[in-house]
Amino acid sequence: MKSKLNLPNNINRLLLSETPLWAGWIGLCNLGSKVKSMCLSRLLNAPGLHLGPGCVVRGSKFIHLWMEAIATYRTQQFRPGIEIGDDVSFSEGVHITCIDRISIGRGVLFGSRVYVSDHNHGIYKGPLQKGTSAESPARAAHPTKTGGRRCGRDRGLCVDWDNAVIIGPITIGRGSIVGANSVVRADVPEFAMGGGIPARALKRFEQATGQWEKL
Repeated sequence: MKSKLNLPNNINRLLLSETPLWAGWIGLCNLGSKVKSMCLSRLLNAPGLHLGPGCVVRGSKFIHLWMEAIATYRTQQFRPGIEIGDDVSFSEGVHITCIDRISIGRGVLFGSRVYVSDHNHGIYKGPLQKGTSAESPARAAHPTKTGGRRCGRDRGLCVDWDNAVIIGPITIGRGSIVGANSVVRADVPEFAMGGGIPARALKRFEQATGQWEKL
């Protein structure tokens, strides 16, 4: 009777479903991905960074991306989720912060210093705002959900130009553009160009003419 090898569960699962040679190849690929993530985590000063298969980092010397999924803040606990599709490009100084859900579709381009959030810091309207005093330290104000934020859904292109501030709950439709220095607090329709403070739809791309037409 053969003795059972005491192998990690993930290796045992591979050997049960794959031939030994192919299981070994998959294991090496997974190990390489973990080593790459660990090295980049140190180089980019990003603890806990994980890059899946096919992820590539170029220009690491100039990357200044701040992405945070906040699980706890003082006495509060959250279950954040950030989803990023393929071919997404981040320019310098982008800040993405999440306590609930932010979903970024395929092909989205972020300009420099774009801020994306699904929450506020403190409550400043309604009966609950009594807990946010102007005399209290700013750090004492608890993060509060404003709702999820989706950009470029359904595998469409979405562009956020420089210095845009985007706070959910909103959806920025596929094929849309957010103008520079805009503050977005409402949905931007598909194939629309939004801008201003607060942002509103300014133009729409007309398929028939192939041009952006004023609304």
